[in-house]
Amino acid sequence: MPEDLSPLIAATTWWLTRAFPAGGGSLTAAVAEAQARQAVTVAAWLRYPTVMDAALVIMAGPGGSARLDRITGAHGDGAAGIEDRAWRTWVDEVVASWAVHLLTSPEAARAAVDAVGRCEHVSAGTAEFRRLTAPSAHDLAASSLLRHPDLVQPIACLHHAELLDRLTLRDPR
Repeated sequence: MPEDLSPLIAATTWWLTRAFPAGGGSLTAAVAEAQARQAVTVAAWLRYPTVMDAALVIMAGPGGSARLDRITGAHGDGAAGIEDRAWRTWVDEVVASWAVHLLTSPEAARAAVDAVGRCEHVSAGTAEFRRLTAPSAHDLAASSLLRHPDLVQPIACLHHAELLDRLTLRDPR
């Protein structure tokens, strides 16, 4: 049974970097992609913390980018070719929502990285998420659209409550 979340992580990262692109050339785009990948990885591990969770989502499929495309005004299904539609089916809306929230909230990013330190996915070794939790000035400049709260707010708010519940950051009142 498959347990690797890499197709989901790759597709969701690709969607984020296309929806909120970096300007400034190849190096800037690579730095922005590294940050998006770290945020998506942490979000995916939070959402699917066990090997069984990962196997089930890989078997059933994560749902695709259709709603995210509508919210951002992307043309994912209409004008896209078959190859473009294929990878979009691996995008996980909840993971994308959680990832952009992590990119805009340092407190949530640190809490999320702490939380995934206890999940089954990192048992094989330690993971390093410095670009997410302690971004440099260059990191911040490269990911200015991905980290802009007003731009990503429609995506971040989709599943915000569930993320806060998972991180236990929500006020219990």
